[in-house]
This record gives sequence, structure tokens and C-alpha cells, in this order.
Amino acid sequence: MTQKKELRKEIRRRKRAFSAEELREMSLFVCERLLSEDRLKDANTIMMYYPLGDEVDISPLIEKMANEGKRVLLPQVTGDTSMVLRHYTGKGDLTEGAFGIMEPCGELFTDYRAIDIAIIPGMAFDKNGNRLGRGKGYYDRFLPHLSPDIYIIGVCFPFQLLDEIPTEEHDKKVNIVIPNS
Repeated sequence: MTQKKELRKEIRRRKRAFSAEELREMSLFVCERLLSEDRLKDANTIMMYYPLGDEVDISPLIEKMANEGKRVLLPQVTGDTSMVLRHYTGKGDLTEGAFGIMEPCGELFTDYRAIDIAIIPGMAFDKNGNRLGRGKGYYDRFLPHLSPDIYIIGVCFPFQLLDEIPTEEHDKKVNIVIPNS
């Protein structure tokens, strides 16, 4: 556990080395890469995330997918270890939550097996698809409720893609990491 804690601290340090503009530019590159993914193009129901200030900003992609008529779902934290999914059809489906974080407030979505693809953030990923989260285990607890054959895309900045990260039995892998090398 200490190894994961130290790795999170290192990733935070790396993020601080970049300006907000540099992170925005890297986010745009990640969005472009996501748009080239055939599985995303073919998906009808997409689980995404509304970014925190230090995460890859996929909000332009969220808008694009919603405008194209795809069913976009965003997670809403409901407790110390739990989250639910809510429909997103536009910015009116967001409200300011705790700590000024934008949260989805659209209609509750519970047909988890109908989700075609999930795009999720992480503190770090490795080249084998292992993911290091923020430490609370929200995604590790939630992802097993989805279809066993769901395609999961992890997104991160290039400096968050590592050769190897420590894993535990309950950690859920992603199918691909963007940017990948």
C-alpha cells in the first residue's frame, strides 16, 4: 500500500511540472486519439467521467458524443466507496457538488450491462493495462457490475503511463491506455 501511496505522490509532483495550458494541449491530443477508436465510433452507450482539475479533460468529447445522440453516462459519487451512473445530455445535466466539483444530475441509469464502452481516468497506468486510482477504489468496486466483455479505455497524460505499477487481486485492468506507446 505504501508503494501505491508513494507513486500517487510522484504522479502529483509530475503534474505540477506542467502548466494548465500544457495539460489542456495534452488533453486535446487524448481526445483526438479517442475519436480515432473504432469501438468508440460504434458504441451506443458510453460510460465516461467528468474530469477533475488534474485529470485528462475529456469534456469536449463528452459534448461531442452527446450531440451525436450517443447515450453518455457519467459517474456520481454517492458515498465513501460507492458511485452511480447518470445520463448526460448537455451541460444542464451538471451541478456543482462538494469542493466545487461538477457532478452529473441527469436521470439515474442502472442497466449496466447495456454499456458498450467505458472511458476511465487513473492516477497512473502501466503498459499491461493495470490502473492505479486515487486510492478509494470507486472504479475497482464499480467495474465488476458491468458486462464481463465491456471494452475499457484508460486515459492519462503521457507522464502517467509507466512500465509497471503495483497491483492487487481486486484491481481491474483496462483493455487499452490512451496515450499508449
